[in-house]
Amino acid sequence: TADGSIVLEFRAAPDMPLISAFRLEPVQSQALGTLRWADEFDGTALDSRFWSVDEWPARKVNDEDQAYVNSLENLRLEDGKLIIEAHKASGSDARYHSGRIHSSGKLDFMYGRLDVRAKLPRGQGVWPAIWLLPTHPYRYATICDARTPDWQGNANCDAWPNSGEIDLMEHVGFEPGVVHGTVHTKGYYWVEGNQRKGSIVLPDLAEDFHVYTLQWTPDRMDMLVDGLRYFTYTRDGEGWRQWPFDHSFHVIMNLAIGGMWGRAGGPIDDSIFPQRMVVDYVRIYDMNQIAE
Repeated sequence: TADGSIVLEFRAAPDMPLISAFRLEPVQSQALGTLRWADEFDGTALDSRFWSVDEWPARKVNDEDQAYVNSLENLRLEDGKLIIEAHKASGSDARYHSGRIHSSGKLDFMYGRLDVRAKLPRGQGVWPAIWLLPTHPYRYATICDARTPDWQGNANCDAWPNSGEIDLMEHVGFEPGVVHGTVHTKGYYWVEGNQRKGSIVLPDLAEDFHVYTLQWTPDRMDMLVDGLRYFTYTRDGEGWRQWPFDHSFHVIMNLAIGGMWGRAGGPIDDSIFPQRMVVDYVRIYDMNQIAE
């Protein structure tokens, strides 16, 4: 306000969580550091030196309704952008086809700054994500090892959540404009009712590009949108159950349809398809020290 004070207004809403605390802090400017790697998607095809394409059936993980396929209809480069596009499917394998790529074994990193500039899909049933999984998932597993190669979606393997997951951006279409940033660990995840996460509202996420940023150091993670920090997770000394983020992870980008979370707000709206996530670039920097 004109007198230099800050005015906060709180409004109650049904079915929304209670606020137990909040903190105001000034926006910190920070140099990007040295660019370690980037994909600007300027070529004619996805660069296989950096990315692999997943081909998965529907229901493999999270009860998702789509099958992931390797098709130009679902994954392609167009005008200097990566297009991940979901369509209704006419085959018998799934009701929808979509795309999912990952950089495991090709672009793995530990600590630094990850920037992804993207525009998201809209509509009830979409569930786009930009996230990271451990490149060596059995690091903190206790009941399985590399003899269980298909660990994702496997209830008999605790590689997840023990070895960690970093969700830089998730959006479910039944919450228009809401973007979620989350970490999953053995100590803190939704099954235990103590998930660590943050959310931010971007009303134009389907119309405009935004830069989704992860800043990762040995003791702290920050998630930002367009330079605005909205979620921080810190190491608190409780060992790997709270901080399994001491080894290499890789980037995943996908557009899921439905699934446990995507259908949580109601049935999938078939009238919205096709829908796409458009990625302008992925960049990784050696990061300068985060300002407290």
